[in-house]
Amino acid sequence: MNPLLSPFDTAPFSKLKNEHFMPAFTQAIADAREEIEAITHNSEAPTFKNTIAALDYSGKQLDRVSSVFFNLNSAETNEDIQKIAQEISPILSEFGNDITLNEDLFKRVKAVYDQKKNLDLTTEEQTLLDKKYKGFSRNGANLSEDKKKRLREIDAASSKLKLNFGENILAETNKFQMHLTDEAALDGLPEGEKEAAAQMAKAKELEGWLITLDYPSYIPFMKYAKNRVLRKKLSIAFGSKGFHNDELDNQENVLKIAQLRHERANLLGYKTHAHFVLEERMAQTPEKVQEFLNELLEKAKPAAEREFKELEDFAKELDGVDQLEKWDGAYYSEKLKQKLFNLDDEKLKPYFKLENVIAGVFTVAEKLYGLQFEEVFDIDKYHEDVKTYRIYDEDRKLVAIFYADFHPRAGKRGGAWMTSFKSQYVENGENVRPHISNVCNFTKPTASKPSLLTFNEVTTLFHEFGHGLHGMLADTVYPGLSGTSVYWDFVELPSQVLENWCYEKEALELFATHYETGEVIPMELVEKIKASATFQEGMQTLRQLSFGLLDMAWHGTDPTDITDVKAQEDTVFKETDLYPATPDTCMSTSFAHIFQGGYSSGYYSYKWAEVLDADAFAYFKEKGIFNKEVATKFKEHVLSKGGTENPMELYKKFRGAEPKIEPLLERAGLL
Repeated sequence: MNPLLSPFDTAPFSKLKNEHFMPAFTQAIADAREEIEAITHNSEAPTFKNTIAALDYSGKQLDRVSSVFFNLNSAETNEDIQKIAQEISPILSEFGNDITLNEDLFKRVKAVYDQKKNLDLTTEEQTLLDKKYKGFSRNGANLSEDKKKRLREIDAASSKLKLNFGENILAETNKFQMHLTDEAALDGLPEGEKEAAAQMAKAKELEGWLITLDYPSYIPFMKYAKNRVLRKKLSIAFGSKGFHNDELDNQENVLKIAQLRHERANLLGYKTHAHFVLEERMAQTPEKVQEFLNELLEKAKPAAEREFKELEDFAKELDGVDQLEKWDGAYYSEKLKQKLFNLDDEKLKPYFKLENVIAGVFTVAEKLYGLQFEEVFDIDKYHEDVKTYRIYDEDRKLVAIFYADFHPRAGKRGGAWMTSFKSQYVENGENVRPHISNVCNFTKPTASKPSLLTFNEVTTLFHEFGHGLHGMLADTVYPGLSGTSVYWDFVELPSQVLENWCYEKEALELFATHYETGEVIPMELVEKIKASATFQEGMQTLRQLSFGLLDMAWHGTDPTDITDVKAQEDTVFKETDLYPATPDTCMSTSFAHIFQGGYSSGYYSYKWAEVLDADAFAYFKEKGIFNKEVATKFKEHVLSKGGTENPMELYKKFRGAEPKIEPLLERAGLL
């Protein structure tokens, strides 16, 4: 019996076999097709309920199967799953096109859309109607037959190219290993990092130590290892993923993806891919994004240049380094940070045992939103590392189910993300609660030490949990507008705002206790964390802006004549680069956010959301970081509302005004 073919509540992971996926997809697509057929050929005149709402509720089983499968492909994949992903992706994109290019269905949607002024719809219904209409018009419903055919070809090709791009990066990451047999090569590395490297070597049946391109291995080595030659080797390997002119090379994928996106935008009547994307964002136009990035660049560049000069002088004074290179940055920055603040991650890590940080983020959510978290052991999971929770409100009503998957492994892509296995919505009077997941890559516990987080990892955990709250607290009628189904440059507000609590004494005292002695983190360390938060902020801002500008360079202009990926990138980076160029590396060939994930023409949104989050947190600070009145407003107007209304309107209901850029500049020390 295929467990994905009958309705299920929590995903039936333990019963799943790889051979279940294709038949489940085939059946779920067939069922969804029938639902679409029924809506299209309904003999009654089109109404909001029988057409727009019916469309949004259709295909629920397909959504569930897809979320289980694609979440596994990100967090616990293998060659079979990757093969199925390659096979099913074009089929799903074809099915999506069958809906958006279905003329009879579009006629019904358009009939409702054309009479929207007379329909007396709620704000949420109006938003859904607009979204459904645009879902057709922005996907070719108004095109001629031959152009529709070309659109289908582009979408099928793009979905395969994106998968291929991601598989190449994962393969490159897994392929590289720096095997060290001389302990002197690890000079400077903290004991915990050495132990983790030894454990990794042992797992591969090797003597000595193993360093890989996974973040928990790569970042400490770049930050602490004295051996400059090995730092260079590791840095070049990390920066050249997909850039070796071999079978895992991504240059051709990058060019094809950019060109197909541009062609698609042109087909639909847009000047560039960015014009197409940004129509559905708070920023609205590429010009506005460029202006926003340049305004920040103007503020950040002088600060970045000052900070870089300080770093150069420091490296020269300390080790006689004449030319600071990219592989020196993290190492000397860490040393300088220790000198200025006497604060290194190794001093902080004992206060951030993973279990305590999880309990801490739960306590913060409880104090702000009245949530209660219970770890449970009766929910099926896809790997033994995963923890499962039921979340209740103050009246013991179920709010959500939560999966937490925090350690790296071979079948898991790098980075950190929030995802869902089931959306929230209301149907037939029942408020269906969501199943939300956070996936991260934090150092595993070793034989002698629990999993201890760097401060950066603590903020990552809070960040992803902020996205999680956006999913958990969703309270909308329609699944298509629920949770994180919001404008892309608004989606980072709930995640980024929650990071602010990591810097506050009142919050840290709740969970930052030494894993051996139970001592609460000393206030002088908290002060140092706050003081060091703006350390090299100019350089950090410049780095983020460079990624946003690179994204716009690929998507805000016509890429047809670009033949050299590296040259295209160098043109952008010459405005923001502080370090000498490295001919062997290329950012674009592993820039998964924009070529594999959903951030194309959207990377600027991290900075955009920082403006929102700094402005929002200023309101909390003014009233108290656990102020119930502000928290309730944030929950009511932001966290629970999903994409039911224009995000600027939601923000103004919470804050009483549009966001200002000053709180961000002040927080970053750039004023």
